[in-house]
Amino acid sequence: MFEFSSTTWTVIGLFLAYLVKQYISAAVSPIHKIPTVGPSGVITSYLGALKALNYTKDMVQEGYEKYYGRPFKFPMMARWVVVVSGPQLIDEVRKASEEDLSFDEAINEIKYILGPEVQEDPYHLSTVRTPLTRNLAARFAEVQDEITAAFSEFVPATDDEWLSLPAYSTIVEVVCRTSNRLFVGLPLCRDPEYRKLNVNFTIDVFKAGLLLSQFPKIFRPIAARLFTNVDVKIRHAMDLLGPMLEERFARDQKFGPDDPERPNDIVSWMSDYAKPQYRNVRDFTIRILAINFAAIHTTTGGLTNALYDLAIHPEYVEPMREEILSVIASEGWTKAGITKLWKVDSFLRESQRLASSALTLTRRAMRDFTFSDGTVVPKGAYVFAASRATHLDKVNYPNPHEFQGFRFSDMRGDGESTKHQAAGLGLDWVIFGGGKHACPGRFFAVDEMKAMLAYVLLNYDVKLEEGKGRPEATWFGGHRIPDRKAHLLFRKRKSL
Repeated sequence: MFEFSSTTWTVIGLFLAYLVKQYISAAVSPIHKIPTVGPSGVITSYLGALKALNYTKDMVQEGYEKYYGRPFKFPMMARWVVVVSGPQLIDEVRKASEEDLSFDEAINEIKYILGPEVQEDPYHLSTVRTPLTRNLAARFAEVQDEITAAFSEFVPATDDEWLSLPAYSTIVEVVCRTSNRLFVGLPLCRDPEYRKLNVNFTIDVFKAGLLLSQFPKIFRPIAARLFTNVDVKIRHAMDLLGPMLEERFARDQKFGPDDPERPNDIVSWMSDYAKPQYRNVRDFTIRILAINFAAIHTTTGGLTNALYDLAIHPEYVEPMREEILSVIASEGWTKAGITKLWKVDSFLRESQRLASSALTLTRRAMRDFTFSDGTVVPKGAYVFAASRATHLDKVNYPNPHEFQGFRFSDMRGDGESTKHQAAGLGLDWVIFGGGKHACPGRFFAVDEMKAMLAYVLLNYDVKLEEGKGRPEATWFGGHRIPDRKAHLLFRKRKSL
């Protein structure tokens, strides 16, 4: 017969108390007035939550079609998720204050993974939003140099035979190395150990976030300690970054921000934003890892999907090559030149549209929030916008399931040169969120993808393995993940 320790009984008691509390709260909550996709009972909703782990996109699509323009909900293991659709409600979420619908509270799993300081003072996001974006032009030559060096190393194709490579794992190496040329510079960006750490850290944080989101809030600190290994990776990163950071702190203290030899990189930019209590190796290391997490995940997924689409739509290759050669002839490999690659930008945006995850605009209700249609979202509920369904709506995009690589470049007209660009924001384009919490690194991510895709187009031919179609994505919850095992074939172009 099993015997439980007093600690085990305490945990069981807490969990049962939590369930009772949830039952009582649910019985009187206005959440029940919101239409439901899937089972809606206090107990049976957990069956819907299990379904949502694998079929979120289908549940969101079903709700979108049934309740367009009205909030609807579906269950997850530790919460109800309220989903909005239509420009009116999306705009209301986008404009809502932090006191009403909070982005920070909606992603509070991050404080259990990286520490509370990352949320208490996210100065690293200010660094990405302003100095990183502002310095893209000045640093673009180095970014382009790293793209060339990275592709030469990781895609060593010849012009006489096809080279088969795992697409995702190849692109993630190129992206990590190129991004860190801008973040921490040479030689660290080319250190295999440092790159491997960042790639694995991205995966670890992503998994930890998904895991913790399944636990009630009161159990997340315990779950983070028991089921994640992120802190081990942080200590490893401190060993790699520590000597460089210590040297930079000492030099800043000696010469100040006007040091003529001060590197123009993310360490200097963070130094300008960080309060004294955050100017230490651990805090800077965590912020650099966090920035890498966002950069690597976004750019690798976007470029991998674009290369899959390129391989199955070769009719777009020559028009984009012609555009690239024309722009380079007049602008060179510059930030200004990349901005003029309308066809390349459009191809990337169309690829992103069809590869959207199910949900975006993550928020948590900090108090009861009433939408303009009268729907009340109770305090504590999580609110999202239906991203994938919005991007596949024929009202927003004619023939929405058809890949039209130049859909957005054709839409650009007088006064609309930026409206339809990949890094843009809109009520029908929510890839990067919206409002003041829109992805701060989207300009860098898109420019990096455009520069990489342009480099591939000019230097390689690309195709899928014989007899295989476009690799199928996998889904976990609302997240769409490109096939990580699929191979692409590369061949060096004979004439440039």
